Amino acid sequence: MDELLSTTHPRMFSLQKIVEISYYNMGRIRLQWSRIWEVIGDHFNKVGCNPNEDVAIFAVDSLRQLSMKFLEKGELANFRFQKDFLRPFEHIMKRNRSPTIRDMVVRCIAQMVNSQAANIRSGWKNIFSVFHLAASDQDESIVELAFQTTGHIVTLVFEKHFPATIDSFQDAVKCLSEFACNAAFPDTSMEAIRLIRHCAKYVSDRPQAFKEYTSDDMNVAPEDRVWVRGWFPILFELSCIINRCKLDVRTRGLTVMFEIMKTYGHTYEKHWWQDLFRIVFRIFDNMKLPEQQTEKAEWMTTTCNHALYAICDVFTQYLEVLSDVLLDDIFAQLYWCVQQDNEQLARSGTNCLENVVILNGEKFTLEIWDKTCNCTLDIFKTTIPHALLTWRPNSGETAPPPPSPVSEKPLDTISQKSVDIHDSIQPRSVDNRPQAPLVSASAVNEEVSKIKSTAKFPEQKLFAALLIKCVVQLELIQTIDNIVFFPATSKKEDAENLAAAQRDAVDFDVRVDTQDQGMYRFLTSQQLFKLLDCLLESHRFAKAFNSNNEQRTALWKAGFKGKSKPNLLKQETSSLACGLRILFRMYMDESRVSAWEEVQQRLLNVCSEALSYFLTLTSESHREAWTNLLLLFLTKVLKISDNRVSMRLRIQPHISSPIRIGMWGPRAAMQELSEMNQAVPRLHCCLCKATSGLAVSSSVLLCSLISSSLGDSVGEGSESLGIP
Repeated sequence: MDELLSTTHPRMFSLQKIVEISYYNMGRIRLQWSRIWEVIGDHFNKVGCNPNEDVAIFAVDSLRQLSMKFLEKGELANFRFQKDFLRPFEHIMKRNRSPTIRDMVVRCIAQMVNSQAANIRSGWKNIFSVFHLAASDQDESIVELAFQTTGHIVTLVFEKHFPATIDSFQDAVKCLSEFACNAAFPDTSMEAIRLIRHCAKYVSDRPQAFKEYTSDDMNVAPEDRVWVRGWFPILFELSCIINRCKLDVRTRGLTVMFEIMKTYGHTYEKHWWQDLFRIVFRIFDNMKLPEQQTEKAEWMTTTCNHALYAICDVFTQYLEVLSDVLLDDIFAQLYWCVQQDNEQLARSGTNCLENVVILNGEKFTLEIWDKTCNCTLDIFKTTIPHALLTWRPNSGETAPPPPSPVSEKPLDTISQKSVDIHDSIQPRSVDNRPQAPLVSASAVNEEVSKIKSTAKFPEQKLFAALLIKCVVQLELIQTIDNIVFFPATSKKEDAENLAAAQRDAVDFDVRVDTQDQGMYRFLTSQQLFKLLDCLLESHRFAKAFNSNNEQRTALWKAGFKGKSKPNLLKQETSSLACGLRILFRMYMDESRVSAWEEVQQRLLNVCSEALSYFLTLTSESHREAWTNLLLLFLTKVLKISDNRVSMRLRIQPHISSPIRIGMWGPRAAMQELSEMNQAVPRLHCCLCKATSGLAVSSSVLLCSLISSSLGDSVGEGSESLGIP
């Protein structure tokens, strides 16, 4: 080593002689040779890292020549002499930062692969280790040559000599992962992911090779070796790509990871899936998310969103295997998503819940349905934005001023100028199914801009979180409706009701074709009641908020939701509409006779409460928002058969007086009721139109409900008309 320390004229004589000695002793038995190389190899490690490039080049070139000679002899099974012999290349690549030397090392290894691939056994580990170090380099020529050689190994050498390379299969996948994570070369990254996908084919086609593989450190059962040595490394490295790379690369990695699951998942054992999803759920791990808020928003809007839909697709495809091991984790993940301060992810959580249930509900057991309803209940309870009713401005804080003044009407609940909090929600697709999990750049930018705006005003952060909860509430209402009655069914029914009202008649034979495709028939009465309680709680909260004009004004002045006072009209009406659909469907369901008594009581209470509330509304726009709801209510009542009305009347004897009114005929009855209470001109108009041409008995229940809503005034009116 002293001869090589001279920076100007290093003496290479001794180094040359060491090379010659190594060459002539290569014929010794492997045990002797390994002891000789233990000393000589350490010397090459030091010389190859010499600051003088001439010395290092001579050392690397000498190593190349010796290695080529050594590899010609081949290697017997269960020996590791090649691994020891090629280790100096790995050491030099790791320690020497000279681009010239690093390039030379890569070229030497590439030459060995091209000429001696058939003889390499344990040396593959060193080769992939060198390429792994080259993969993170910033020199394009080094990265490109290393990647080309790696691609050659994966596509051609693996095909011909897979049993000889199986020991280093994990190293190959890890090497490709490192290429994919080099942000300086995006094209190489995409191609590396494609090669990882290609590796999955080898595992699928050659499972027996993995089962038969043994090594000193292998303490795995033969049936699990294909997972430990094959599938797990591939999926784990793809998850590393997802966690480390920029958006386009990690999106491709995520797509390939789930493609592999969908394509080859039928070969996985149940306990393999548990290991796999421990990896997958790391995508949602708060501890692993980016620390900066803008990056975190982008991550949630894109990667988490994409992963959530993909997980639900895999669950649906392999339901029979995964229902026992994954369902609880999926529900927990959906619950986590709706808790995040990210509107896109929160909406995706509810949409994925809908997808999972609609696609798999027919196969759910009673226990799974209980878990589903409990998950929905938990999401409902934790996303009700109670702070909308309790928030008060802090004294001394300056909130951003409202964009433009709005004239206030102290007694007006919902004015024409008020804005529904849900108006900014992205609409669902035409068939009422959730949109596909494709997130545009504008959506990402919108989420990022929200983060930046909330950073300026702390209260705006609270408002943004409350707005997301409002979004989740409305999405959950739509989700329950779609689950119970099938997507688009309720919308079609509303359209038919409106058309019937415009024709001044109700068509009793109208049936929505898709009504039996929903999950209604698979849900027990108690489960439906649980969902109904969620809907009514959401309805009552929205009703309380819409009635609190003072609180809405305070929120508007504090800058909540734009130019006008906020309201929750859509939540108020859609939640009640869905609840009524469920109750009326149960009320007419002959298979639920045991629950009829409770259904009847709930139906009377809900309808009475709803009509009482409607009669107190003074705002024309608020009443207009109830148009479809009233049409639904009236149509459902008027379609009840005569014998069901009689049963209702036997249970409710206190509403017998208004029945006599019904004997006059539907139009006359409605006319008299409106004359008895001038507060319901709009209700009278709706009732007269909806009851036109119907049988007297069909309007009896309607009269009863109105009488209970109007209270004593109806009774007094009845007596004044001489009706006993």
